[in-house]
Amino acid sequence: MTDGPQRPPAPSGAGRYRAVFAAPGVARSLLLMFIARLPVTAMGLTLTLHVVSGLHRGYVAAGLVATSTTVGTMLGAPLVGRALDRHGLRPVLAVCATTATVYWLSTPWLPYEALLAAAFPAGALVIPVSSLSRQVLTALVPEDSRRTAFSVDAIAMETSFVVGPAAALYLAARCSSRIALTSIGAVVALTAVLLYLQNPPLRGRRETAAPAPQGPRSWLNGRMTATLLVSMGVLFVLGGTELALVAALRATGETAWTGMAVAIMALASIIGGVVHGAVRRSLPQSALMTLLAALVIPAGLITGPWWLLGLALVPMQLVCAPTLAAIAESVSKLAPPHARGAAMGLQDSATRLGGALSSPVIGLVIDRSTPAWGFAASGLGGLLFVTAAAACTGGTRLGSPRRQPSLESLDMNR
Repeated sequence: MTDGPQRPPAPSGAGRYRAVFAAPGVARSLLLMFIARLPVTAMGLTLTLHVVSGLHRGYVAAGLVATSTTVGTMLGAPLVGRALDRHGLRPVLAVCATTATVYWLSTPWLPYEALLAAAFPAGALVIPVSSLSRQVLTALVPEDSRRTAFSVDAIAMETSFVVGPAAALYLAARCSSRIALTSIGAVVALTAVLLYLQNPPLRGRRETAAPAPQGPRSWLNGRMTATLLVSMGVLFVLGGTELALVAALRATGETAWTGMAVAIMALASIIGGVVHGAVRRSLPQSALMTLLAALVIPAGLITGPWWLLGLALVPMQLVCAPTLAAIAESVSKLAPPHARGAAMGLQDSATRLGGALSSPVIGLVIDRSTPAWGFAASGLGGLLFVTAAAACTGGTRLGSPRRQPSLESLDMNR
């Protein structure tokens, strides 16, 4: 005899993915977010090409524009997220989409000084595609399927980082950087209109009816801080690894093969994400982050051809998408529904800060030594972030946070 109705057994393997895509609105939202990410992934590279080739400025000038945009996004992401919590998707999207469209359509015709001045506000009001994607998935997918959903999201993000820059480079090479920048503005406008019309939910139906929590910052505790540190560490490792890879291939005269090496790494990350979303249990984010950082270090021992170095980085890339998915799952559990936008905005800021820190730190290491030490410094830096995260939680395991009680669990306990 049983005391109550039994839940059906949780699906495994491909059944987990079928359950995610069977949820109403998920497939359509994932496809739209993937398209919306394409111009985002191409923005930095295309803008650099335009400043250097179109405006005939140096790489330092291009770097100043990129830095201004990044700083604007880091500061603006939590504020935009908070606005989403308070006002909903459509009002915020209208402001951000208008700003982004005007900026990217006018960028090809702006002089450098005007472009530099506009970069900061444009970065601050960029459409938060990644944050929106995670919020929508959290609202549409039941909690026991979110690991799989966030794995799909991480896979889509990895794929967009391969397709977006490649498409922008093709347009810039065949036409001009102005055509590439105009195309970015057009895709941004189109996806914004589609997103506005679709108007996907940012909270579940029961979450919308729930009262807001008492303390607006009560969720920003040690566990959330630790998760943000891990998020920062991931991009520090990834940014440093890419920089060390470019330096290593340049030292051996194989720079032309950089794209192929990056493609191998992206494919490995996608495979890891597929496995992470299919298994019943996965490692916590702290363990995944530790593996990601530790597995980078031995790559510096490889002195062979480009393909061997690419293969040496496959083990760390196998845990890349799983780590990103685990972080997103952790934030979704730790943040209450009415503060989820702000929390995921902070996550975006943390990742950008980690990537921004990696370039000067790892670049300095490479300049003072060799590319091999760049790989080592990337891994050791990631381990430092994991250690700092563990200190925030008193050494307890990350990745199994004391989540906000779900409305489903409250209903079951009644």
